[in-house]
Amino acid sequence: MRPDGRLVDPAATVGAATSLLDAYEPGRARFFASPTRTLLAHGTRAEVPHGTAPLHRRVTETLEAELLAGNPAPVVVGAVPFDHTAPAALAVPEAVRWAPPLAEDPLVALPAAAPAAADWDIRPVPEPAAYGRAVAEAVRRMKRGDFSKVVLARTLELRSSRDLDLPALLQRLARRDPAGYTFAVPSGPGRTLLGASPELLVSRRGGRLVANPLAGSIPRSADLAEDVRRAAALLESEKDLHEHAVVVDAVREALAPYCRTLDVPARPTLVRTAAMWHLSTTVVGEPADPAVSALELACALHPTPAVCGTPTDTARRVIGELEPFDRGAYTGMVGWGDASGDGEWVVTIRCAEAEERTLRLFAGAGVVEQSSPEAETAETGAKFQTFLQAVGVDQ
Repeated sequence: MRPDGRLVDPAATVGAATSLLDAYEPGRARFFASPTRTLLAHGTRAEVPHGTAPLHRRVTETLEAELLAGNPAPVVVGAVPFDHTAPAALAVPEAVRWAPPLAEDPLVALPAAAPAAADWDIRPVPEPAAYGRAVAEAVRRMKRGDFSKVVLARTLELRSSRDLDLPALLQRLARRDPAGYTFAVPSGPGRTLLGASPELLVSRRGGRLVANPLAGSIPRSADLAEDVRRAAALLESEKDLHEHAVVVDAVREALAPYCRTLDVPARPTLVRTAAMWHLSTTVVGEPADPAVSALELACALHPTPAVCGTPTDTARRVIGELEPFDRGAYTGMVGWGDASGDGEWVVTIRCAEAEERTLRLFAGAGVVEQSSPEAETAETGAKFQTFLQAVGVDQ
């Protein structure tokens, strides 16, 4: 299906999406692939300015200015950080190419080239033991009644002995999970944000919006029987079902004021990536105001308890106290939006930021009163595997 909603001849999909993936160039291009389309943007016509006005208004003003300047179909593409007061990296490209989804392109089944041999210096921030102590401290505060959930993250800083091959890294991420959300966009001077997120924050196409919160997860197994057992256990896990319900309730509460109708399933289903099983709920609604954009809805949702915690303000403060690094773009959102208000914004997880010969990987876990330091440390370790395997690190 094309971005305008028209069906495409299946034969026309052969090579359409993978050709955009092949054409990605770091620093000059912005790439975004989803289950509905593939986008490759080149150049920069305009950047969305930083300011005190709400982000969605600044984006709308930028797109309206582009229309007045003669750009017939302006699109804004890029990333928004976890901290909503920090500058976003959003721009209107010079040119945008669209294709059907990667998963519909038969050529995506061809394997990506194996990672080149490299000597990686790996530094965890914080050390796993220190992360475990932070989880224990969060649990102690929850048992005291301070809050009910916080998402705590840790990082791995990988320094290579050679220049990073970002196009090859993007190929491996995209071909490993072609049905997910793969992206590579500039996140600052000399920095590139790459990732393969499983989680749609919100999309809007015409009179239909979709949100797909994920919360509650378990690592997958290479053994088929064990993998099925883990999936079934996740669907019955009281801890994970509670964690998921908190997130779904927050999504419902945030979207309800914008919607004429809102369908929220009573029970979650499962979604899988190459590395993880996740509890998933697909929320579908009809905006009450046709002028509300996908980005405005995304800003109303961000951050969900799936990446921050609850209550939100308390969880933000705890994150600032217990995480010894700035999240930057991690657990923000990345995607695109057009002048009609349509767009797709995904949660920036399973990601890394590249700068020169360094990759900074991020992974987090939802900490609730029943959490253990060992389990949450293991969960973040499993989530790192998406990127570690893409760069050829066996850990």
